[in-house]
Amino acid sequence: MTDVVVVESPAKAKTINKYLGSGYTVLASFGHVRDLPPKDGSVRPEEDFAMDWSSEDRGEKQVREIAQALKSGKSKRLYLATDPDREGEAISWHVREMLEGRRALKGIEVHRITFNEITKRAIEHAIAHPRDLDVPLIDAYLARRALDYLVGFTLSPVLWRKLPGSRSAGRVQSVALRLICEREAEIEVFKPREYWTVESAFQTPAGAPFTARLTHLDGRKLDQFDLPDETAALRAKAAVEAGAFRVAAIEKKRVRRNPPPPFTTSTLQQESSRKLGFGAQATMRLAQQLYEGVDIGGETVGLITYMRTDGVQMAREAIHEIRDHVKDAFGPDYLPVAAREYSSKAKNAQEAHEAVRPTDVTRTPQSVARYLNPEQRRLYDLVWKRAVASQMQSAELDQTAVDLADGSGKVRLRATGQVIAFDGYLKLYREDIDDARLAADDENKTLPPMHEGEEPRRGEVRADQHFTQPPPRYSEASLVKKMEELGIGRPSTYASILQTLQDRSYVRLEARRFIPEDRGRLVTAFLTSFFTRYVDTNFTAALEEKLDDISGGRLDWREVMRDFWAQFRDAVDATKDLKISDVIDALDEDLGPHFFPANEGGTDPRACPVCTAEHRTGGRLGLRLGRTGAFIGCANYPECRYTRPLVVQSADGEDAGNEGPRSLGTDPNTGQEVSIRRGPYGLYAQLGEPGTDEKGKATKPRRASLPRGMDPETLTLERAIALLNMPRIIGVHPETGEEITANLGRFGPYLKAGALSQSLTPGDDVLSIGMNRAMELLANAKPRGVTLGNHPKDGAVVEVKRGRFGPYAQHGSTVASLPRGVEMESFTLDQAVALLAEKGKPLPPRKGASARRGGARKAPAAAEATPTRAAPARPAARAKAAPAKAAAKAPAKPAAKAKVAAKPKTAAAKPAKPAARTTRSS
Repeated sequence: MTDVVVVESPAKAKTINKYLGSGYTVLASFGHVRDLPPKDGSVRPEEDFAMDWSSEDRGEKQVREIAQALKSGKSKRLYLATDPDREGEAISWHVREMLEGRRALKGIEVHRITFNEITKRAIEHAIAHPRDLDVPLIDAYLARRALDYLVGFTLSPVLWRKLPGSRSAGRVQSVALRLICEREAEIEVFKPREYWTVESAFQTPAGAPFTARLTHLDGRKLDQFDLPDETAALRAKAAVEAGAFRVAAIEKKRVRRNPPPPFTTSTLQQESSRKLGFGAQATMRLAQQLYEGVDIGGETVGLITYMRTDGVQMAREAIHEIRDHVKDAFGPDYLPVAAREYSSKAKNAQEAHEAVRPTDVTRTPQSVARYLNPEQRRLYDLVWKRAVASQMQSAELDQTAVDLADGSGKVRLRATGQVIAFDGYLKLYREDIDDARLAADDENKTLPPMHEGEEPRRGEVRADQHFTQPPPRYSEASLVKKMEELGIGRPSTYASILQTLQDRSYVRLEARRFIPEDRGRLVTAFLTSFFTRYVDTNFTAALEEKLDDISGGRLDWREVMRDFWAQFRDAVDATKDLKISDVIDALDEDLGPHFFPANEGGTDPRACPVCTAEHRTGGRLGLRLGRTGAFIGCANYPECRYTRPLVVQSADGEDAGNEGPRSLGTDPNTGQEVSIRRGPYGLYAQLGEPGTDEKGKATKPRRASLPRGMDPETLTLERAIALLNMPRIIGVHPETGEEITANLGRFGPYLKAGALSQSLTPGDDVLSIGMNRAMELLANAKPRGVTLGNHPKDGAVVEVKRGRFGPYAQHGSTVASLPRGVEMESFTLDQAVALLAEKGKPLPPRKGASARRGGARKAPAAAEATPTRAAPARPAARAKAAPAKAAAKAPAKPAAKAKVAAKPKTAAAKPAKPAARTTRSS
């Protein structure tokens, strides 16, 4: 008899199985096993927010395996051990509900267990201390899921109708997009302001040099802009050159600098971005690997605690272990008298989880380095040092300020310096600084010994011009920090929010800074004009507080949903009568300064060049909306048909952003130029130029799209050539002996090994991904097709392929869908032959194929040859005949969904019991 434990990932399952032994069967759910189907009506506010859940083949398969393990092992207990957060609680709830739907839990005790680290001690403690599912946490998940669904499926259609060319709008993503767009607007209207400073070199009587800056002139303290131009600066410089200076005052003080707390999710993403250059997605992927465990000496060991947290406290035993390590490694002087206690300052922070820390402080970065890849090693080093430093003694710095005055006392200069008196935690960790040499230069800026009344010798006096700088664009680190300060979103969502904005082409990341695309600015302008409340940071933060109250059991989730939906529905209804002209006017007014910046020559930036040349009046350029999106057009349309793409115009009238090719150099193998260009579908690398072959036929140059997230500004010639030479061979699969390659496809970079293919995650680099990561990704890949053998009649190959609507069998040009629930890997040749004989149909014609050609076409690729269950294939010659009749005989089958029974509306209003959430409401 074995008990069953369910976790989320197979890597975690393998590790935990070793810890628990043969008395347990540990299975993975592979994340969520079901979700709201992406169609209208999955959440029904009119039925008190009843929900329909559906599961894909993978989810059904995993739950089926869990049910089989419970039955075959004669289990008495089921332990739901998914991640210790809201999403993990929801996954456990979904698994339990689906198992109950299969009647697989009869006589089974269901327990929920959580652990913050994957160590034997933590797992055994969790098994010994199970609990029930956290109902308020599940309610919070349901509320968030319903909110995001209703906002997306209600607001997005409004965008599509009123703002052609836009994508979709998310509840939190729209607010993050607004922050990026508003920062860009601040930068555009920013006008630099000139100011000057005056500095002088000095030498002490002993000959030691130092520098001092002018702080007082004519007996008055200088503010930043008191020397606004060169004339004022030269007058101040002359006053310094005319004076003889003495040391008027020396001020010394010792300051303490306390160590930062251990990492939360957001601070880990921020520091990883600043120090290591890792994006939020890459950071979370690497942290997940360190949490789930790496192979160290034949044993899989979890190196860090759970990485999705906003708590900064650590377990008492972990603090004691770290303090013991500090004392042994650095000496008693580096150990504070009492352990340090931290509390989060972030808005809406929940202290439910520990901070991110090493599971065992004795596993130093040096001792485990050989077991980690370079990225894992750098991130673990960061986590380990931050956690240990948080329990170290404060650093002490001596700061010195020396004031110099002339004989009249009306001209004064100040020299400053500081020196580390005791390095404390700085011996191990420096926040925001990765280069110890630069840190030392900055923090050990010392001044030579001086005494009051001493007269140093003045050297060169210099007047320097400066200009104020606009606020910087948001980086991933600074945007995450801003969202956390405002209380927008949760730590676990930041990485996906930033990636979603890029995937929708609302923003782009250049030089590690977010720049809004014009599409993103249009969406933001539309939402702030007509849905101001729902992209307001205060409203979103207040809603987050309510969601946190739900998770704490202080609010009813349906009550929160009713309040939100009543007002949101009214706001959406108010746009039904909104005219496109109203939208254009609002957007034109809002974005006019962006698309029509003032010209240096003083001419009207909105003047139509065609109307001006033809002396036609009324030729004013403005924003226009067409079926494919927005563009710039003339008010004299249709008399004037001048248009231009929606790009910012520079001061000289040229379109900014439509830059020409940028040469990277010459390919050493072909001698052709390699350049970066912008096309209608984004940036791409190109080798050579179009030409003609020996027969006079036009030839196209080789091209390769830049993967999303690849910075064109930092792209080198070598990396561009590597892109142009894709696919790239990574190695040989150890089990199948097939070549593993990385390549660029229509939907982005992917891996391929024989019949297996798998898309790369946003944090993976197609040019540098190695065998370990490739094997990890391919472990979850499903084959596109399986060859079963030869048909007994004609000897032709019989295959089972994975198509858009499920697996199907193919023999030549005949196909047949596999019965629902049948796995293609278990399908046999005999079954396929019988199925094709009974239900086989000719391949459907390619899209756009003419019916007049007649006959079946050559079998296309598997993705194009997928049989559609909603409309069975017909021979091409009969494609014209009675399509309606054929469609009527084969109605579309709905997607697999949880079986639900209709409930009366009166019943829906009652709070559901936790166990009754199996189906539709909840």
